[in-house]
Amino acid sequence: MGFKNCFSNIPAKVCRFVGAMVAVTTFLLPGLTAAQEAPQLTLQRVKLNAGMYVIDAQLAVTPQQRQIGLMQRKDMPQHEGMLFVFEQATEQCFWMKNTLLPLTAAFVADDGTIVNTADMKPETTDSHCSAKPVRYVLEMNKGWFAKKGIKPGSKLSGTMFEGQR
Repeated sequence: MGFKNCFSNIPAKVCRFVGAMVAVTTFLLPGLTAAQEAPQLTLQRVKLNAGMYVIDAQLAVTPQQRQIGLMQRKDMPQHEGMLFVFEQATEQCFWMKNTLLPLTAAFVADDGTIVNTADMKPETTDSHCSAKPVRYVLEMNKGWFAKKGIKPGSKLSGTMFEGQR
């Protein structure tokens, strides 16, 4: 069926316009939906090092960014993570409500030392807390730290931790 025959009582120009709008809307909606599903894809990034490994970390620095975190993300490349930055060192506790990816959180001291880690199960409200007050929490895909031999006592390096050592 061509546009000029879409409806007998509607002019062909209108049918072509409506058809074009449907095509544009169909093209744009998946992008809008993806942005709504994973709103944190455009955060500022920082490079961190964990031994010989380079991490491309998104920064969650505002209360809203930290609250959303990695919610609704369906995947994340293995070399990427999210670094949550808080104003002051306190006990930090994380949970996984509306988070679809299994993650490991590393609770990190001001000088980049990993205090403790916690494997977190998706879509749960189980609380995972730092063993002592920290300002930073780095979330990576579950098991990333263990696979790389990075454990409590290991140090991360990067501009976030310079001058803190």
